[in-house]
Amino acid sequence: MLWTPQHQFHPDPFEKEAELEVVIREVKATLFGENRIYVDVKKLIGERGKTQNIPDGYLLDFSSPKRPVLYLVEVELAKHDPLRHIAQQLLNFFLSFKSTPQRMKQILTEHLLKNPEAMRQCEDYALKNGFRNLDYLLEQMIYSEQAFNCLVIIDELEDELESILHSSLGFPVETLTVQRYQSEQGGVVYQFEPFLYDLSSQSATTVPDKGNTPAIDPAEIDTVVVPAREDGFQETFLGENRWYAIRIHSSMLPKIRYIATYRVAPVSAITHVAEVSKIEPWKDTGKYVLDFKESAKAMTPIPLVPGGRIMAPQAPRYTSFARLQKAKSLDEVF
Repeated sequence: MLWTPQHQFHPDPFEKEAELEVVIREVKATLFGENRIYVDVKKLIGERGKTQNIPDGYLLDFSSPKRPVLYLVEVELAKHDPLRHIAQQLLNFFLSFKSTPQRMKQILTEHLLKNPEAMRQCEDYALKNGFRNLDYLLEQMIYSEQAFNCLVIIDELEDELESILHSSLGFPVETLTVQRYQSEQGGVVYQFEPFLYDLSSQSATTVPDKGNTPAIDPAEIDTVVVPAREDGFQETFLGENRWYAIRIHSSMLPKIRYIATYRVAPVSAITHVAEVSKIEPWKDTGKYVLDFKESAKAMTPIPLVPGGRIMAPQAPRYTSFARLQKAKSLDEVF
């Protein structure tokens, strides 16, 4: 239930995928963020006579000035046996994508030509970040070795499905859950966490950034910062040279080289960092365990600033090791 002083909102499950697709179009600006373009088009990809599929859409992610990312989007309902269906569907997407990358480029180009605002955003991004033109920008997103990425939007995500999608398919799969609630008066609200929300420089702020700390480029991320209570810090982070069970975005897994710990009050500071030797799934939870190459090293404490821009981390946050080394306070880490 969602409760306000005026109304009570109860779960109103989607009956058809088309209903969820309508909601995605309605909330796309908030769901995906201002630096991303949702391409709401369904067209066949793949080689004739071989594996062919129709993705539900595409997401152009321009949040990194250095590495634009293309996601193939699959919209599903949990009641449709997603464990078997989604995994197979994404594998088929992979085969279709790799066999006909030129088809992907054609689909995206045709869509952009029909949507002047999306075209302008792409051209502005290309010009600002050193991509010669739209054609070259799309080629960088489609033909690179790490070009294939998926986004699954679903109404309910169970741990087993999340574990399989995030760690068993061999390519990055991000997930979003969107749920609908309705009041007796007919009012409707949607519950979701925006795409890669915890990568945003504004996702844990108390006051607007004055421009003193530039947003972290997702392409430069190599460090995850985890909050820890004193007993867990002593027993696990220092005692076992590992940390578990934490959620890490699928697209972040290949990037993580270091883990730092933010020790909660009364310490209220990042105090130790360790180099990561391996990352493995933690049971069937959709979470991970990070093993260290060697014991964590103490560093000059990076304190929380009371009333500052960044609030005390309540979940894993991402940054770069270079930024971590230079930071004097938490406001300069994220």
